[in-house]
Amino acid sequence: MTVEGRRTTLADVAAEAGVSVALVSIVMRGAPGASAATRERVLEVARRLDYQPDSRARLLRSGQSRLLGVVFGVQHPFHDDLLTGLYDAAERIGYELTLSAVTPRRDERTAIAGLLQDRCAALVLLGPQITVAELGALAARLPVVAMMRNVRRRDIDVVRTDDARGLHLAVDHLVALGHRRIAHVDGGRWLASAERRQGYRDAMKRHGLEAYGKIVSGGFGEEDGARAARVLLDDPPTAVTVFNDLSATGLLDVLRRHGISVPGDLSVVGYDDSSFSRLAHIDLTTVAQDIETMATLAVARAVERIDGAPVVHREVVIPPRLVVRGTTGPSGA
Repeated sequence: MTVEGRRTTLADVAAEAGVSVALVSIVMRGAPGASAATRERVLEVARRLDYQPDSRARLLRSGQSRLLGVVFGVQHPFHDDLLTGLYDAAERIGYELTLSAVTPRRDERTAIAGLLQDRCAALVLLGPQITVAELGALAARLPVVAMMRNVRRRDIDVVRTDDARGLHLAVDHLVALGHRRIAHVDGGRWLASAERRQGYRDAMKRHGLEAYGKIVSGGFGEEDGARAARVLLDDPPTAVTVFNDLSATGLLDVLRRHGISVPGDLSVVGYDDSSFSRLAHIDLTTVAQDIETMATLAVARAVERIDGAPVVHREVVIPPRLVVRGTTGPSGA
């Protein structure tokens, strides 16, 4: 329980057990200096008062902050999936994560400022949108790892997927199914969009299909995919690749509402392999990013910088893979 509606502190446990705060601290840390009877009494009181040690405060007091600050977007389902991998990777090497969210009313700069106040040892930024100059200013203060963005600065570590390769896989898959009129719904202003868009163009050119190519402006959200679908309905292709899975679900909804059969009339490929894309009623063919590898490498790179270890490869580019599900099939055209 809490004490008078607030979080139980060491002082509360000490007062209830009739010992000093210092002695309670010794017991809670498992350090020598308390008798067996005292240790047992303190632990019993701590359990009864539901005392939860504040490991973050302890780390800060010791001057050994083992906190990795992570900035993520609440509107990005793939960020949720990636956070699970980051937590696992950090726990394996004795680090903790502290999170700061970007929301529709809280921008990325505000989210980062909150983590700097927490005295994090390093920052891991998921798909950062701030300028390269701003990233450089952050890197002058503490180690920074940018995930899912190509940043060309020596002092910024990068862990990302080969996005161009991902679109090559998507287009190759559709061409192998007999599709020629393949469109692409891009990510609009999102930075990863440029590389995925170029990957689509290069793949269409490699197959001699430039004349059939079509790029529709999109974005990262369902409403962006829905808007793009309405554009495509004017002259439907037989297949479409989409910037991400979330946008693809918006596109799928509009297509089905207009009686377009997927994949009978039109095949759809998303990007990310977000957890919801595996749901039976979505069953989306998609380009998967290797979450476990990305998370492990991002945490390892942050810790290497914290420890002052030499960094051999500043940027790590991880190959994607195609996951074929129910939204792609042979071309009927």
